[in-house]
Amino acid sequence: LHPTAIVKETVKLLHSTLPATIAIRQEVDPRCGMILADPTEFHQVLMNLCTNAYHAMEEQGGTLTISLEHSWLSEGQQDYLGVRPGEVLHLAISDTGRGISPEVGAKIFDPYFTTKATGKGTGMGLAIVHGIVVAMGGAIGYQSRPGEGTTFTVTLPAEKSTAPLVDRPVEIVPVGRERVLFVDDEPMLAEMGQAMLERLGYTVTSRTSSLEALATFSNQPEAFDLVITDQTMPGMTGVDLARRMLQIRPQLPIILCTGYSTQISAEKAQQYGIRGFALKPLTRKDIATMVRKVLGNPLPPAKPAAAAPGSEPGN
Repeated sequence: LHPTAIVKETVKLLHSTLPATIAIRQEVDPRCGMILADPTEFHQVLMNLCTNAYHAMEEQGGTLTISLEHSWLSEGQQDYLGVRPGEVLHLAISDTGRGISPEVGAKIFDPYFTTKATGKGTGMGLAIVHGIVVAMGGAIGYQSRPGEGTTFTVTLPAEKSTAPLVDRPVEIVPVGRERVLFVDDEPMLAEMGQAMLERLGYTVTSRTSSLEALATFSNQPEAFDLVITDQTMPGMTGVDLARRMLQIRPQLPIILCTGYSTQISAEKAQQYGIRGFALKPLTRKDIATMVRKVLGNPLPPAKPAAAAPGSEPGN
């Protein structure tokens, strides 16, 4: 794949969802070619690092810089142990936030380690990123000083495809017009999910609290055609929220999303009556396809519909 396209798409999404206190810079080297990677996994690496950068600047604001550059590694370079010598791409995510102390830095790639408050994350973000990058044949490292910001750099081997280019039919992303309740306790992810779904034609109400989401749904159970909820949230998990909603409307279509959880799986979610199970971060194509699958595929005929509480018509 060409990572440049995914970087540019992510920057557009960040521009529409990050607060005005955070400036976004994009620096892409036009010489960057292809890498051997799964598009969803590369997107997951990018979004996890950008989300961490956002959290580092959430209180004071700052500048988020996403850069992609072409380079070469010689046989003698030992900084990128495990990456084969030759042509490489460097993906760097920089913030001007509070920085990382040496004590924290020694543990940041460990599973379950987190400096976030309870309910703000599982601690699996950087561990997942590290695993994905290593599986790609790459390496990840960081530079930081407390109070001066942090830069995470992902180095991946470049690929030169010798296969002939083949014309492929344009892939159509399914759209819809239903009313969706989207729940995620991280405001940035809630806004990004809402923006993504509204671009697909849906009318979306977003909530950053599972308790608020339950109250919104309880007040008007028939106001939504679908609920998409995060799993790890303070106060009430996504599974608990789904079970409460299904007690009110037993046939309600629900999609459960999780970045990582040992407590829930697609099979367990199905046992609770949850129709869809998705891994975060959500890509546009995957969520568009799953929504149509959960709703039964056919696109409903266009007709006026009452807007869900607190929502605006989709784009």
